[in-house]
Amino acid sequence: MHFAQYYLDCLSQASYLIGDKTTGRAVLVDPRRDIDDYLHDAEAAGLRIELVIETHIHADFLSGHLELARATGATIAFGEAAETGFPIRRLRDGERLSLGADDGQGVTLTVLATPGHTLESICLVLREHPDDEVPFGVLTGDTLFVGDVGRPDLLSAAGHTPQDMAARLHRSLHTKLLTLPDATRVFPAHGAGSACGRSLSSETSSTIGAQRRFNYALQPMPVDDFIHLVTAGQPATPGYFAHDAALNRDGHPLLEPGPPPALTLDEALAARDQQGAVLLDCRPLAAYTRAHLTGSLHTSLDTRFAEYAGSVVTPGTPIVLLTDPGTEQEARLRLARIGYDHVLGHLPDPAAVLDRTPALSSRSRRVRHEELCLGEPQLAAIAETDEARTGGAEPADPIPTDSIPTDSIPTDSQPTDFMPADIQLIDVRNPAEYEAGALPGARNLPLAGLPHRIAELDPSRPVVLYCRSGNRSVIAAALLEAHGFAEVCDVIGGYEAVGAGTQ
Repeated sequence: MHFAQYYLDCLSQASYLIGDKTTGRAVLVDPRRDIDDYLHDAEAAGLRIELVIETHIHADFLSGHLELARATGATIAFGEAAETGFPIRRLRDGERLSLGADDGQGVTLTVLATPGHTLESICLVLREHPDDEVPFGVLTGDTLFVGDVGRPDLLSAAGHTPQDMAARLHRSLHTKLLTLPDATRVFPAHGAGSACGRSLSSETSSTIGAQRRFNYALQPMPVDDFIHLVTAGQPATPGYFAHDAALNRDGHPLLEPGPPPALTLDEALAARDQQGAVLLDCRPLAAYTRAHLTGSLHTSLDTRFAEYAGSVVTPGTPIVLLTDPGTEQEARLRLARIGYDHVLGHLPDPAAVLDRTPALSSRSRRVRHEELCLGEPQLAAIAETDEARTGGAEPADPIPTDSIPTDSIPTDSQPTDFMPADIQLIDVRNPAEYEAGALPGARNLPLAGLPHRIAELDPSRPVVLYCRSGNRSVIAAALLEAHGFAEVCDVIGGYEAVGAGTQ
């Protein structure tokens, strides 16, 4: 048997190439859209990809089933309940797929219908030989993760309540997956960081026995308790999820390779002003906060770039990339993996452009957690001191806290007890993070849902944003500034820094 897992860290997404070395027949499960690695490895191993299997209609990335079908002639297969806009093979519960020379020989996959995350969800039990008592493993898609189970509330299950889907998930787990031997390896479709669950492990494989023992959602409990457990505290759903689910269900244009064209500053600004394009700054956070084009959005390539971009950029919006030299192709590809193909071009070397056009640049307003106790006059004084220190020309890091008058900081209370009443303190973390501990007086508006809730904020009042470590809050601040909020800042180091500073 040939078995390979392909794990994409930036989307926490796993796909699998499985083949029978005797016959050269192979299947690919849950592929991403850029398929060159699969094709290269299959050719090197002497394998022919005959079938592309999707464990469900994905919402968090644009799958590569259409690209693979074109490149290899493979048939696309889904669970029997799937409804798609293109021809598929429907896989029935209990169906056996043999990669051997004859049915009942060679590497075998057995289909398990496991609705719950979505209606059409399936898992695939993999045996190197059809009569192996203990399977080599089970590909669990988004039904079972290492440390978690699939969330039952995504839009691809429209028309069914999260509670109904959670009940289905419970049945799938206990009547299908947990009947497998404990030694059966578990190979999920996602790992830590994915918004498809809330407690996913960084481990990319496990066993049924380990999950039976340690997975919080598989512990003995009444069904109603399970339903409550898996429907509460799930991460906010990024805005692109519904878009990707529709494209994966109905069909999408095939991936077109190649770097985006280079644009001049005038062309980039014209695209923004005349075509409604978003200027998306992809540089590292430190570079963006020091200086950026006023009104640009931000998400760095060294973070969960595509997911965060899909959280703040509406699907279908034209995009101009602001990237460090040599990174524009990576940025375009990572956007394409979530179906954001409308990239008009990129602005080469934005740092040099900003140096030449200081009137078009802004710097991010950031505060340390010690400064949260200051009232608006002190915050304004800090900003004025910063402006005086830089002369308005060279962006600077936040003012050191030792420059703040100590007699303005109360010493007998927590800093957030003294936040001015008119400041809007916003926690952009996910609900479970917020419920585990938050700054007093903070409202929870998760980053993924912020574009649809901006109207809940008053643009005439100052906004202070924080997240766990200071990354999502910068992305959120850029979004608010692009929507005309004049007084926005975020907390350096986020909630972790505040907690460390108060110990």
